[in-house]
Amino acid sequence: MAEAVHSRKVYWRVWFQLLMITVVEIIVAFLPISHYLMALLFTIMALMKATLIAAYFMHLKFEQVGLIYSIVLPLILIIALAAALIPDGSVALLMRLGLGYY
Repeated sequence: MAEAVHSRKVYWRVWFQLLMITVVEIIVAFLPISHYLMALLFTIMALMKATLIAAYFMHLKFEQVGLIYSIVLPLILIIALAAALIPDGSVALLMRLGLGYY
């Protein structure tokens, strides 16, 4: 395992990056944009924050690649499962609103 360098400077830099992403999230919340674009932007920023937290505060940046894959692969599979269920959920929603087919 590579030697992890833990200095306060690194933690403060990551904290500042997280703060900036949060400020951008607040700005996006008040922009007059579509809800779909807003949801996409929030999702991207949440993934950015999760990556920073996992890499530095959970010290995964300094771990072996196998451990990282054991965390990332299930995450990808969960996202794929959720994406695969979107069509069924859309049909159910449209049927509930009376706009779907029977």
